[in-house]
Amino acid sequence: MFPKKNINKVFFLFLSIHLVIWTLIPSISNINLPLDTIEALAWGSNLSWGFNKHPPFSAFSVELFYQIFGNQDWAYYLLSQIFVVFSFLIVFKFADDFFNNKKLAFVSVLLLEGIFFYNYTTPEFNVNISQLPFWILSIFFTWRCIKNTRVLDHLYLGLVIGLGILSKYLFLYLVAGIILLFIYLKIYKKNKLKVANCIITFIVALTIISPHLFWLFENNFITINYGLQRTGVKENIYEHIILPLTFIFKQLLIFVPFFLMIFFLTNRFYKIKIEKNEKSIFLFFIFLIPIILIILTSFILGAKIRTMWMTPF
Repeated sequence: MFPKKNINKVFFLFLSIHLVIWTLIPSISNINLPLDTIEALAWGSNLSWGFNKHPPFSAFSVELFYQIFGNQDWAYYLLSQIFVVFSFLIVFKFADDFFNNKKLAFVSVLLLEGIFFYNYTTPEFNVNISQLPFWILSIFFTWRCIKNTRVLDHLYLGLVIGLGILSKYLFLYLVAGIILLFIYLKIYKKNKLKVANCIITFIVALTIISPHLFWLFENNFITINYGLQRTGVKENIYEHIILPLTFIFKQLLIFVPFFLMIFFLTNRFYKIKIEKNEKSIFLFFIFLIPIILIILTSFILGAKIRTMWMTPF
């Protein structure tokens, strides 16, 4: 495919092309900024530790760019692509560490580019895009915590989890997967993971989100109520079956290009063997458990899971 020594160059060229294309095209073609971005700008003009719909991090980010660039639409398209490209960079670093193979690391990012959520919808900076770097950083540092058991990795994990929750509450599904992974490894696999280090992660994350928690109490949990209203919890028993099945069907449709890319890229160039080892356990808890939990949420509550909510998953 590519000579091994050129992978880094090709990868950074790919990142640059992605950033330029998805910043330039909407800057030229769009008359107005997307609604979610405009809403974040409005929140940013009156910063608080929370808003009626979401936690504050996306508003903080937009306000920072507003202070630097002012009313320049292209700046907010650029902001969104910075979040996406930085996420790709961490995916590459994580996959390289996971597979010990730069070609597979590059393929991992190429596969993401084949998903609707990482190309066409990215010009709209919103809470879904805001989560992306913290989602993959949480996965990366969880992997580092399991491998190295260093206090510093647990500190970083707590930091990015806290920032992820400040982006969107849906981040808690990933946190649930991480917690279950740690419990499983400690109890059943007798992993060298230290309970004290995990407590440090919890304390750091709690410290990061504590201003928002105080804001929630003071504002009668308005963002949580909004989230429940958006899901439209149903009492009709049929909705408990139809809604999760509809959700799964829509996700599978979105992933058709991704599945095709997997077939052509992995079959032609690589032989990937997934064995029942620590890596497989990690993948199950980090990637599948959050998805299973959100499907169960839809099934149990009869909640409608919006398609775009699955962006970081």
